[in-house]
Amino acid sequence: MIRAEGLCKEFERSVRQGRKTRKEKFLAVDHVSLEAKAGEIIGILGPNGAGKTTLLRMLGMLMTPTKGRVELLDGEGRALTDPSERKAAIGYLSGNTRLYPRFSIREYLEFLGQLYGYDKEKIRERIKEIFQVLDMEKFGDNRMEKLSTGQTQRASIARCLMADPDLYILDEPTLGLDILSAESIISFMKQQKDRGKTVLYSTHYLEEAEILCDRIYMICQGRIVAEGTPGELTEQTGSRNLREAFHKIYDSAAEDERYKNMASQNELYESQVKRNKPVMARSSLTADHKAGEGFREEVQRSCQIEKEDKGRSDKERRDGEEWV
Repeated sequence: MIRAEGLCKEFERSVRQGRKTRKEKFLAVDHVSLEAKAGEIIGILGPNGAGKTTLLRMLGMLMTPTKGRVELLDGEGRALTDPSERKAAIGYLSGNTRLYPRFSIREYLEFLGQLYGYDKEKIRERIKEIFQVLDMEKFGDNRMEKLSTGQTQRASIARCLMADPDLYILDEPTLGLDILSAESIISFMKQQKDRGKTVLYSTHYLEEAEILCDRIYMICQGRIVAEGTPGELTEQTGSRNLREAFHKIYDSAAEDERYKNMASQNELYESQVKRNKPVMARSSLTADHKAGEGFREEVQRSCQIEKEDKGRSDKERRDGEEWV
């Protein structure tokens, strides 16, 4: 079981301002809390750049959070505090995992077994079991450099399996795979769930997540914007399926973010006016925008100011025409 509370990760980025660029800090992951229990498959859904990989890297102990904490519990509910214990309990698969190209899969797993301190008999038994689980008997003795994309992905998962961890963290494990390879990996995740393991994975394939996941966290611009079972999310949004629910939730979250930015720009405008500084142009709002919760009053006030400004400009133009 894994539990995260208030996770934040801050990075720095360059922002163009006129002809110059300036540095600014931003939160790639913004106060995220979640929990994944034994025997659960948890899905992390979101568009590219939402913060999924950064979140998974912090949960996998590969990246230190700026704020917040991650708690990892063993099967008896005991918190794991020793770094070596915590790493041994996690099998992490990322999209850029690199394997030794001149090793065969069998040689590579034998090498890992020796690093883990297994004896030869245990290594042989473990490799045999892994090959059966991932359907790798036909290509298990091929060199890594000769493998197809799907075979390479299964070899990467075999690496995670060798230590028999309690928690699997898989970052888009079926990305770019053919149907048979993807089905093999989906079958593997179901088997681990049945064994009482915890599986935490990200994906862009919403139909896959709808069938596979016990619970789902949707992330947008670093924040969790929805959480629940696939059935709960579709019911709450009045949708026919998870794909439709995802679009409704994401569109609503993106709209709220636009109004937050609008409120922020208005505050900057007013502070610049008070300090007698050159001001930024106000952002315009179209009539069909719907104000997010908590920002309606700010948006209406902004629209009224723009309307009054436009009215004054029109009157000045008419007065000028009459004078001429």
